[in-house]
Amino acid sequence: MSDSETLPAGAREIASGYAFGGPALELGALLWDGRCHPGAPVRVPLSVLNRHGLVAGATGTGKTKTLQLVAEQLSAQGVPVFLADIKGDLSGIARPGQPGDRVRGRAAEVGQEWTPEGFPAQFLALGGLGHGIPVRATVTAFGPVLLSKVLGLNRTQEQSLGLIFHYADTKGLELVDLKDLRAVVAFLTSDEGRAELREIGGLSTATAGVILRSLTAFEAEGMADFFGEPEFGTADLLRTAPDGRGVVSVLELAAVQDRPRLFSTFLMWLLADLFHDLPEVGDLDRPKLVFFFDEAHLLFGDASKAFLESITRTVRLIRSKGVGVFFVTQSPKDVPSDVLGQLGSRIQHAQRAFTPDDQKALAATVKTFPDSPYDLAELLTGLGTGEAVVTVLGEQGAPTPVAATRLRAPESLMGPVDADELDREVRASALFARYAQAVDRESAYERLSARRTAPPEAGRPAPAPRTKAPEREPSLVEEVVGSGMFKSLARSVGTQLGREITRSLFGTARRRR
Repeated sequence: MSDSETLPAGAREIASGYAFGGPALELGALLWDGRCHPGAPVRVPLSVLNRHGLVAGATGTGKTKTLQLVAEQLSAQGVPVFLADIKGDLSGIARPGQPGDRVRGRAAEVGQEWTPEGFPAQFLALGGLGHGIPVRATVTAFGPVLLSKVLGLNRTQEQSLGLIFHYADTKGLELVDLKDLRAVVAFLTSDEGRAELREIGGLSTATAGVILRSLTAFEAEGMADFFGEPEFGTADLLRTAPDGRGVVSVLELAAVQDRPRLFSTFLMWLLADLFHDLPEVGDLDRPKLVFFFDEAHLLFGDASKAFLESITRTVRLIRSKGVGVFFVTQSPKDVPSDVLGQLGSRIQHAQRAFTPDDQKALAATVKTFPDSPYDLAELLTGLGTGEAVVTVLGEQGAPTPVAATRLRAPESLMGPVDADELDREVRASALFARYAQAVDRESAYERLSARRTAPPEAGRPAPAPRTKAPEREPSLVEEVVGSGMFKSLARSVGTQLGREITRSLFGTARRRR
């Protein structure tokens, strides 16, 4: 007689909700009345992983190992994965795990045939700070809305920054790095540029000055390395290995974890850029990419209403591009309800209830789950490390029953790879030659600097931006047509309207391809 046939009636009903016919990821085994039932697996269909999800739980409850477990199985199924590695301990996914009594014991409890295995991985680092291939974005591609979030600007200042981007677009002044943007703002607040500042509706000298000071302080904090060229191509997140397994892209963030607003907003830029470039595909039998957004509360903290609306729309719409997004955080209340309502899969680790605020958060978490035979408030505070409450979407799109689950053990190394070994792997990557060396080509800073140093004609003021350039130098029209913003719109229209419609939900712009 099988284990499922000997289960109590309530547990048997739950187990039947996870008996899928198609490909599925194995999360673990059902817990019922304090017992683990290895014959009652808890699974998630591969086809619904573009419906997004949430991994939540208090510090130390096993969220990172859950990310590793899910990422391994996605890779094995040929699905590329993106992992934000906040603490720097996910690099071990590239190496086989180490057998031991704890691993063997966990495997036996959940009915897992544990085999040590490493998975194909590429290692990235924001601006090259850390052990990884540098990930940079141009200021133009990043856009005014996300940049305002990084700079801590208010709504009025955000709108003013958008006008500055608009001005740079119209003048063919490419904003590649922060010094380009600072040069444009400084020009607009100078004696020479104030006339043009007045032409930009709604932008005051005082607000432009605030933006300039914010940019200067931002650069002084060492943030300039994150903006520039070569800009990272998000298509490189969609790679598969020669053996057909999906490549796991591990973005190391340990070196910048003291700058949470920066890295959380950069992750949102990666998603927005993917949204730009990927075609509509609807529901597939497996996602094109699954993106794990760790420390998600940092993204939503102090966010403007417009920013939250943009996140909500991006999450809702990117599903049809074949991309799944999992938010990873300590409590579901960290994620806005409009975003939480779009998440199909839930893996909730233990939640603490030591303070009145903790107890309120626990009660709110319980209310977000479907009805179940468990006393969820008691269960969530009593879960051990590596245990979670799970509910996912079934193959027909209906939620599965809530299942207390003892999770499987990852098969890759549960810890970081040695730094020297990691550096060797990074240098051997095919992406290293493409992205390692920063490039500083002529852009807004150089063009505006050249204007300041060019001697004016005798008796006449220095030429304005619209003055025809000397022979063999590009005209203003040629500069605009040659800009990255314009080239990306060749299929639309070569006008200011064309440039404006490239800005997406977050005001980001397509890069030059």
